[in-house]
Amino acid sequence: MSDEPVLLIDDPADHVRRLTLNRPSKRNALSHGLRSELFDALRAADRDPDVRVVVIRGAGSCFSAGYDLAQDPTERPPWTISPADGGWARHVLQGWFEMMDLSVPIIAQVHGFCLAGGTELATACDLVYVADDAQIGYPPVRSMSSPDMGWHVWMMGMRRAMEAMLTGDSMSGTEAVEAGFANRSFAVEDLDDEVLAIAARVAKVPADLQALNKRVVHRAMESMGMRNGMRATADINAIGFHQPSSIEYHRRFAEGVTTALSSRDETFGDYRTAESGSS
Repeated sequence: MSDEPVLLIDDPADHVRRLTLNRPSKRNALSHGLRSELFDALRAADRDPDVRVVVIRGAGSCFSAGYDLAQDPTERPPWTISPADGGWARHVLQGWFEMMDLSVPIIAQVHGFCLAGGTELATACDLVYVADDAQIGYPPVRSMSSPDMGWHVWMMGMRRAMEAMLTGDSMSGTEAVEAGFANRSFAVEDLDDEVLAIAARVAKVPADLQALNKRVVHRAMESMGMRNGMRATADINAIGFHQPSSIEYHRRFAEGVTTALSSRDETFGDYRTAESGSS
């Protein structure tokens, strides 16, 4: 086990708290330990009267490649996971809804891979800024089940959501902006500075007013059924794991994580099997 902290915390500008996912060798996979520390830090920022905006980014080559598929069984999850069918999806939704309910605005700064659970983390943030060449997608729909958090329709509309669900293909950062998943995209070398400049503008508004401004948008989405829709589609996620295709995938997965993921994507020629060698 590495002695390096899995979450780095700094204050790069006045009233700005920055949280950096720090498992670069694991592509910032969202382990129980990392998610627990992330939520503890978010709650601390929400309580801190000097923090007016939080930025979440990833160390190394990407934002996050999703949930940790080789989870350390000794790490505690952020909340108890029910053993009942669908317990995992309900568990992660609880976290993403908590982020939406925090008073402090949260910005996702996305570069490189933003996959599966990584897209859920970004969606739970209030603003999303991405590198032009980021890769944003939900490949588990090809082999495992539908998403834990069905953000696709709410962020992108029916047609784009359907295409993403039926192919598992990724979007670039520029495509993600055009589709409605992200606010703006920037050259990767400019992303840090651009996000900090936006965070500084957000921080100019007093925190008590920003809490209300954030709530307006979330309450409007809730009145249109967003949370009920995400809960309903989380139940469908549980059904997916009982399908023959998913059972076969998990059999291969038990024999080797890398082989199973490569087999999933090789016919599409993307993600870890792309000609560029990325994984």
